[in-house]
Amino acid sequence: MSWRPQYRSSKFRHVFGKPANKENCYDGVPITKSVHDSHFCTVNPRFIAVVTECAGGGAFLIIPIHQTGKIDPHHPRVCGHRGNVLDIKWNPFDDFSIASGSEDSTVKIWDIPKHGMMKNITTAKKELQGHSRRVGLIEWHPTAGNVLFSAGYDYKIMVWNLDTPDQIIKNPVKTISVHSDVVLSMSFNTDGSLLATSCKDKKLKVIDLHTGFVLQEANCKSHKASKVVFLGNLKKLISTGTSRWNNRQIALWDQDDLSVPLLEEDLDSSSGVPFPFYDPDTHMLYVAGKGDGNIRYYEISSEKPYLQFLAEYRSYLPQKGMGIMPKRGLDVSSCEVFRFYKLVTTKSLIEPLSMIVPRRSESYQEDIYPMTAGSEPAMTAEEWFRGIHKDPVLMSLKPGSKNSQSIPLVTAREPLSILEPKRFQNCIEQLEVAAIQERLEQKGTKEQKRLEDKSRDKTRSAFSNGCNLSECAPPKTENELLQMFYQQQEEIRRLRELLGQRDVRVKQLELEIKNIRNCPGSY
Repeated sequence: MSWRPQYRSSKFRHVFGKPANKENCYDGVPITKSVHDSHFCTVNPRFIAVVTECAGGGAFLIIPIHQTGKIDPHHPRVCGHRGNVLDIKWNPFDDFSIASGSEDSTVKIWDIPKHGMMKNITTAKKELQGHSRRVGLIEWHPTAGNVLFSAGYDYKIMVWNLDTPDQIIKNPVKTISVHSDVVLSMSFNTDGSLLATSCKDKKLKVIDLHTGFVLQEANCKSHKASKVVFLGNLKKLISTGTSRWNNRQIALWDQDDLSVPLLEEDLDSSSGVPFPFYDPDTHMLYVAGKGDGNIRYYEISSEKPYLQFLAEYRSYLPQKGMGIMPKRGLDVSSCEVFRFYKLVTTKSLIEPLSMIVPRRSESYQEDIYPMTAGSEPAMTAEEWFRGIHKDPVLMSLKPGSKNSQSIPLVTAREPLSILEPKRFQNCIEQLEVAAIQERLEQKGTKEQKRLEDKSRDKTRSAFSNGCNLSECAPPKTENELLQMFYQQQEEIRRLRELLGQRDVRVKQLELEIKNIRNCPGSY
């Protein structure tokens, strides 16, 4: 038998956790003592929001990200709920908008002043009234602006459209009632078309958000899931829970087949709920147990053995909850790839924890910072409710790059609407002429392209990928090679986008002509 090494090459094999100094922590924060399974903390590049103890209602603090050190005991709070706040989430496309769910069965949207809070905020921008019991979980849609999901103890998931002028919204756009118990976690796939949920009945579900149907359901007796996360574009799910012997466990699932897990791995015999955090840019999975001080991290691949243990960060400070900084708020100069904000109730402390890739060079490392999801929505709420799916708008983390140069990962897949016969009764001839003209343009484009190809063959030896080889020297370093590779990928993506738009346009015209001809009374 041929000998094979037991290790694998990985650029993240030596990632380590670096806790912040005492001066860079947030001290004196009255963290909530609630036993609800939530993070109780949410972070963006401007603010930290933390659920606090409050008598006679629910409240949470908004702390500027740079205001470290001792927090004033009389720091202004957001305190408009009549019951305890169970979950809070920043709007991924607006750093000054935050949503909160409470025991008073409502979800509220708050606007935070750009200069920070100078006094208590008691009036919400919007109030969502639809649940009959307390709201324990809220999530923003990852690509559509102003679309919010809420899960309550009434076993329902409600979808809200915030693009309305009403301050009080009583009717959600859609209600998903496929669960028989309390929903414990929700996770979206990359374009937000599918929703994975874990329920108190220990079942996993993959739901089509537009139809509300359950596409897949897992009821594995050897793994009782409590939390679930979509693994980006890998078409897989990760769930954390317990085994039949009550050991904490990780399970890997195929998105299209939840009958049997692809992999099960036991962690330990502790009792705290393990929370999974996935970074789709680095394909790293972090598992942090509630009440633990340790964080395990793995690297996930699309092929066996799927899950590769990297290392474990150890600390004697137990975490009550965790906040996650978006990638656009990381310090790329220190090769930081992930940042936690640990809630330490024993010391009333919020401790930032950076996960760092050790590199000798101080320059920007493009191989560990690919294009990532930015702060711009890919579409409006109206477009998403019409059935359109778009992948997130990407941005570069390279210092000096403009966010306005962000690009969509894939073109939109817009459904073709059926035309109204009365409205387009007189447009048949125009559509036919447009289709004929477009086909003639395609033929003319092909002829022109054929002539261009002949002339391009003569100069192909002097040019490559739009660059003059006589003026552009071949790449000498790995960074130059990667930069040229990214330029080629961007050119390929742009050409595919143009080709896809043309194909969609042709198909749309053909379907419109067919629909109008088949509609009664169109002639």
